[in-house]
Amino acid sequence: MDHVLELDQVTKTFKRSDFKLDKVSFSVPYGSIMGFVGENGAGKTTTIGCILNTILRDSGDVKLFGEEMREADTDLREKIGVVYDGNNFPAYLTAERLSGIMQGVYRMWDEPLFRKYLEDFKLPAGQKIKHYSRGMTMKLAISVALAHHPQLLILDEATGGLDPVMRDEVLDVLLEFVQEERHSVLLSSHITSDLEKIADYITFIHEGRVIMTASKNDLAYHYAVMRCRESQFKALDPQDIIAWRKRDLQIDVLVADGQKMRRRFQDVVVDHVPVDEIMILLIKGEKGEGAMLCR
Repeated sequence: MDHVLELDQVTKTFKRSDFKLDKVSFSVPYGSIMGFVGENGAGKTTTIGCILNTILRDSGDVKLFGEEMREADTDLREKIGVVYDGNNFPAYLTAERLSGIMQGVYRMWDEPLFRKYLEDFKLPAGQKIKHYSRGMTMKLAISVALAHHPQLLILDEATGGLDPVMRDEVLDVLLEFVQEERHSVLLSSHITSDLEKIADYITFIHEGRVIMTASKNDLAYHYAVMRCRESQFKALDPQDIIAWRKRDLQIDVLVADGQKMRRRFQDVVVDHVPVDEIMILLIKGEKGEGAMLCR
């Protein structure tokens, strides 16, 4: 499979804190949306910093479009659109003035396309950004990211804090973007419902470590949670157990093949569950031998 982005054993230690990005590895195929999910402080923003070289990694490799990006690689940077959580641009600017600045930054800046996004998002070109709502500033950042014709969009918690209607608009834009088969998206978020709507793959990160990568279809149709009594839990093959968590008299067990477990244990309830329940089990549960097969 051809990948637009590849991370291999990326590590970063922060000496003034206990946090470490620990051998992070995952890949984003061309034409896909990769959801990058984890709780606040899990390492999503640090990973994105290492991808973009805004954070100097200690070790490991990052390839964009099959190449390692260096500081002087302006051609590679032209192919990437980035949207951060928070204020992306000076508040005293207007969208109109911002466009003039971006014309000097990006060789492929497309003023008519930028104007189209402003109209589609109902953003006043002459109004100062400081008077925009949070949702409007995020739409502006996405408009800028798209207006220089990137092939890869990287969004760091870009939908956080938006109301459901605005989030839905943003997700529609991302889906439209990847209709072009060489376009891809890395969407960092802790809002798992957004990823369930649009992601092709989901990578889970916790405390600086990737704990699982899977396709959304596998998560939706194959992964499942068994609701076991203790005697049923003891009868499971340890290699089938990805994670488990005891809840009063019940033990919830995350498995990779729900149908197989239904056939094998007909007296056990096996549920397909949303991504957030999978994430909670991966983070708060005990790890089984099957966890190593999902990394």
